[in-house]
Amino acid sequence: MVEPLAGQRIPTVIADEVHIVYRVNGAKSGKGSATAALSRIVKRGRREGEERGVRKVHAVRGVSFVAHRGEAVGLIGSNGSGKSTLLRAIAGLLPPESGKVYTDGQPSLLGVNAALMNDLTGERNVTLGGLAMGMSREQIKERYQEIVDFSGINEKGDFITLPMRTYSSGMQARLRFSIAAAKDHDVLMIDEALATGDAKFRGRSEERIRELREHAGTVFLVSHSNKSIRDTCDRVLWLERGELRLDGPTEEVMREYEKFSGK
Repeated sequence: MVEPLAGQRIPTVIADEVHIVYRVNGAKSGKGSATAALSRIVKRGRREGEERGVRKVHAVRGVSFVAHRGEAVGLIGSNGSGKSTLLRAIAGLLPPESGKVYTDGQPSLLGVNAALMNDLTGERNVTLGGLAMGMSREQIKERYQEIVDFSGINEKGDFITLPMRTYSSGMQARLRFSIAAAKDHDVLMIDEALATGDAKFRGRSEERIRELREHAGTVFLVSHSNKSIRDTCDRVLWLERGELRLDGPTEEVMREYEKFSGK
């Protein structure tokens, strides 16, 4: 491995003309008997190789950028603009239709819908989440109380010992972020996680993102909160209808976006 020169910026994520296409079955979900349903399945089998009834959704259109170690990059845009889809492609969860995504290190995607085991306690989920990120049991034990305190879910009771199904959606999202933030990441992608919780938790979250950057990580943040983007990110990618409309310093891009959106 070639060591970087002093002062050289180190790329962590490269997106090269990335196109992502979803294929959605356009057939109506009809009612009727099982016999009728079987008949439809047989007819579909006869049309094997055809894409009749399948609608293509071009979610990301030729997006290219380079992210570097130590950057916090915000992703903004209207609903359905391709932000979350692009994150999933960077994480390796969605294969591009064309183009390439290159990453240096292991990308980790944290979303508000990230799976937790609802029938297990918060305590158990902390252990499983840490193991899933590659932490040892010793590391989890050392950081356990820090994770619980950071999430704030025990401030009004001993909720960490209760099943996750008893938590509010905000409590679950705070615990997810706290588990993910307990480890330094090469590339950490956060999808709307900072939209949950009170101002105190958002402040803690933003400070932790700054620490991750200082430890040579790269952070991507998808958020509809312009304030969170401004407080957290030094660079912004603005997507509209799957296309990269603008890429630049946070304030410069946010001003243009706010003119466009009227916010």
